[in-house]
Amino acid sequence: MTRWKLTVEYDGGGFVGWQRQDNGPSVQAALEAAVEKFCGEKTVVWGAGRTDAGVHALGQVAHVDIEKKTVARVVRDAVNHHLKPLAIAVLAAEEADKNFHARLSAKGRVYRYRIVNRRARLAVELGRAWHVPYALDAQAMHAAAQVLVGRHDFTTFRASECQAKSPVKTLDELSIAGDGELIVATARARSFLHHQVRNMVGSLVLVGRGKWRKSDMEKALAAKDRRKGGPTAPPEGLYLVEVVYD
Repeated sequence: MTRWKLTVEYDGGGFVGWQRQDNGPSVQAALEAAVEKFCGEKTVVWGAGRTDAGVHALGQVAHVDIEKKTVARVVRDAVNHHLKPLAIAVLAAEEADKNFHARLSAKGRVYRYRIVNRRARLAVELGRAWHVPYALDAQAMHAAAQVLVGRHDFTTFRASECQAKSPVKTLDELSIAGDGELIVATARARSFLHHQVRNMVGSLVLVGRGKWRKSDMEKALAAKDRRKGGPTAPPEGLYLVEVVYD
C-alpha cells in the first residue's frame, strides 16, 4: 500500500464542491472514480480543503492510498486520463509518508479572490471572477483589511452553517492589490471558517465603494454578529492556490 500526495487544480463551476454529496457531482467523487478506473480499487481521496460549489483550485492537495504497484508519473497520467473531460487535473503525484494527511498535516492555506472592476460585463472571465461594475478604491480596501489580520473571533465573517468548534482564527495575511481593472485579495491562515474569505471580501467591497470606512470594519469585527457584516462574495471569484506543509 502506497500513500500518494496529489496536487490538483479544478474549475469549480460544474461541481457541488470538493466534498462527495448526493445532490450532484463533486471533485472528490470524480477523483475517486478515476482512481478506481486506473487501479480497480475503491478508495477515499482526502482533500486539504472542502471548497464550496463554484470555488476553484490551483493548488488543492489530496492524498489517496493505492495497493497497485506503480510510479508517480503513471499515477498522475492515468488518473488524468480517466478524469476526461471534466475540468479537473492532477498536476503532480508523489509518494508520501504513511502518516501524511492532506488536511491534518497542513500548516497553512492560501486563498485568492479575484474581482474584475469595470462597467462592461464579463466574457472571458465569466465564472472565474466577481464582476463589480462600481468603482472600487483598492487602497482603502487594503487599509481596512489590516483590521482583520491577527487572532480574532471571526463570528461576523462566519457562515451560519459553519461546523468549526470555535470562531477564533489567526489570519496571517489579508492583502488587497489593484492592477488596472483587476483587484486581487490574498488571504493566508492555518485554517479558515466556512465562507470566511468570501464574507471578508464582501465587507471590503463595501469599503471600496465608500459605503463603509475602516472604522465600520472594526465595528463589524467587534460585533461578533454575522448580521453586522457585509454580503457574501460569490463563489466564482475564490481560488485555493496553495496548501502549506512542513
